[in-house]
Amino acid sequence: MDSSQVTERARMSAVDKQILIFSVYRDAELRGARLLFNLIGHMKDGDSQLKMAKHLADETRHAWLWTRRIADLGGTPLMLADGYQRRLGLRIGVPKTVVELLALTVVVEERAQSRYMAHAALPNVDDETREVLKAVTEDETWHLSWIEKKMREIARADGVEAKADEAIDRYRSIEREVYATLAADEVELMRT
Repeated sequence: MDSSQVTERARMSAVDKQILIFSVYRDAELRGARLLFNLIGHMKDGDSQLKMAKHLADETRHAWLWTRRIADLGGTPLMLADGYQRRLGLRIGVPKTVVELLALTVVVEERAQSRYMAHAALPNVDDETREVLKAVTEDETWHLSWIEKKMREIARADGVEAKADEAIDRYRSIEREVYATLAADEVELMRT
């Protein structure tokens, strides 16, 4: 094998790794959109309907941005049977109240924002990927703000403010454990 073949094999490996990571991001955005789609039926006030529809549109646009980035790299999205949202759902179960659903959404949005910011800070991130990361990170800031504010508003109105804080703390703890397993699995996949 000559040096150009070695370089091509290494490049393809790097592209395959990008496609895997971007597929993980895409899967999380699609599953997040599904959570929001379910939530929109439980939040009847006009303000929630407007913001939830915008948030839902953002999540599906994020999935499209990752899909397009994968296609631009010459790939197709990988279908993940055991992605972040699925693992989290298996550990948490089904939240029973709107406040719990919103608390879970806050925790998931925090991870998305953190992960995108960490990725953008890596050396050698190409300009096209950096643009996608910038776009989705900006949206996550707004998502976090309005969802947490709405969760606290509903919790206050229902007299369950302490339960909102407990739900966020519990979900953050579980999420850290789930994310640690996902991160370990990703490191292992990246070695191949």
